[in-house]
Amino acid sequence: MSAKKVLVLFGAVTLGASVLTGCGEGGGGSEGAGEKGPFAGKSADEIAAAAVKATRDAESVHITGTGKQQGQEMKLDFSVDDQDNCTGTVTGPEAEADVLQVGQAVYLRADKAFWENILKAQGAASDGAVDKLAGKWVKSDPDEAGTEGMCDKQAVVAALDSDKSEREGMKKGKETEVNGESALTLTKKAENGEEFTLYVATEGEPYILKAVNKGGENPGETTLTDYNKKVDAEEPPADEVVDPKQLQG
Repeated sequence: MSAKKVLVLFGAVTLGASVLTGCGEGGGGSEGAGEKGPFAGKSADEIAAAAVKATRDAESVHITGTGKQQGQEMKLDFSVDDQDNCTGTVTGPEAEADVLQVGQAVYLRADKAFWENILKAQGAASDGAVDKLAGKWVKSDPDEAGTEGMCDKQAVVAALDSDKSEREGMKKGKETEVNGESALTLTKKAENGEEFTLYVATEGEPYILKAVNKGGENPGETTLTDYNKKVDAEEPPADEVVDPKQLQG
């Protein structure tokens, strides 16, 4: 099994994307006419579309997120760039894993509880594999080069454009601050009771600074910082890497 498949099974790789749904290109009204500032005269949907584009075009970003996936409390903390470099940590109920991507090589290093949960979910016997894998880096199979989920910057942002019809009708809110940066809030309430709030930078590029999803099946919160900063990702020492074939199932 590859590190990539394990991440998908863990159910956390889409957290950053899922809490951002509800925002993107759309037709929105022209509320805000006469306003001053970088978004003067622009509708909430137009601002959201600009924010999605700016975030997509950024060279790198640091993403932290909390939320629920498949009923499980999850946390993400990772940095990713558009050159296939990624470092971060995925935390779930009583388990934690570090993720590393350098080019097309993907590695996963997790604790004993993580591997026990993964093997159990697959219905596979550990046969001593847990002790061999715990604390070591597991590399993706060579024939599964490439990434998906949290270590693919464009995949994370792509969720913003997955269904434009669901993102029409954003409303402008108040200006506030996110980690000391000025931000405009955009909101939308869905028929199923979900409420989305997007915080867009009002100075410099209109980057997404924060996204909150309340209600619904996958509530959560994502914060985006450190745009365009270098992601330091280096191959782990060979003696700390385990052959993924040691994980049966």
